[in-house]
Amino acid sequence: MTRPVIDIHPHLISPDTATYPRAPLHGKPSAWSQERPTTIDQLLAAMDDAGVAKAAIVQSSTCYGFDNAYVADAVAAHPDRFTGVFSVDVMAADAPDRIRHWVGRKLTGLRLFTAGSTISGQAPGLGDPASFPAWDCAAALMLPVCVQMRTAGLPQLKVLLDRYPDLPIIIDHLLNLPLDDGPPYHEAEALYALSAYPNIYLKLTPVILKRAREGKATPESFFKQVFAEFGAPRIAWGSNFPASPGSLKDLLRDTQAALAWASANDQDWVFRKTAETLYPALQSGREPVARDDNKEIA
Repeated sequence: MTRPVIDIHPHLISPDTATYPRAPLHGKPSAWSQERPTTIDQLLAAMDDAGVAKAAIVQSSTCYGFDNAYVADAVAAHPDRFTGVFSVDVMAADAPDRIRHWVGRKLTGLRLFTAGSTISGQAPGLGDPASFPAWDCAAALMLPVCVQMRTAGLPQLKVLLDRYPDLPIIIDHLLNLPLDDGPPYHEAEALYALSAYPNIYLKLTPVILKRAREGKATPESFFKQVFAEFGAPRIAWGSNFPASPGSLKDLLRDTQAALAWASANDQDWVFRKTAETLYPALQSGREPVARDDNKEIA
């Protein structure tokens, strides 16, 4: 029996720049956003082709910055298929109001883009007290926060983990760690240390899968250790489509092949159940999945 699959990291970009004007974060658009824009209809077609039932669309920060209108319109048009993960300037005085605005538009996750192709290194300010009102708002709403960051930002992240121990925080791309040294993956020790925080979740994407094939690394040796440290109920798959090149079908099949050694139950968590835990809007006709980082939930 084929299990339903949920994707928690696709992106959308509209060709309609009048309705959805471009305003990339830090003023620099990503190459992929210009080369591989993907509309709502194109994402739905790609999902149908790949066998992906639902998705949590992540704001394209390197195209739209903090204007989440296209994601919100996608969710409004297809609430049976999508939820959305939005971005705001968490340092701004009106950040809590902006968070409540986008939650009012039925978006159910917050994203911080603090590292990536258009940012040199790790951006400062992740744990800045000026951002605490935004984090307080997210915590009050129990709004999961995904963070794209690098290891240099971990001291700042730990400030937030200590302050918000019950708020789900999702690490995009497993920090995009260098893994070419192979087992025992010394560069990953900082990641493994995060397993002590029960509210930390990991987003497994083609970005880290590519890293796990470099040098002496292999997907099986690396991800087996990650699963042992965190457990499958704290790991969810995200396609990074179309930022990662290739069809959504191929990106999914590639990840499934890389995790072929994992049990069927663990794969079900990674490709569906963890997503439903983090984003209950993606559940299908069931009671919400209770958050429990240590026990399997039927």
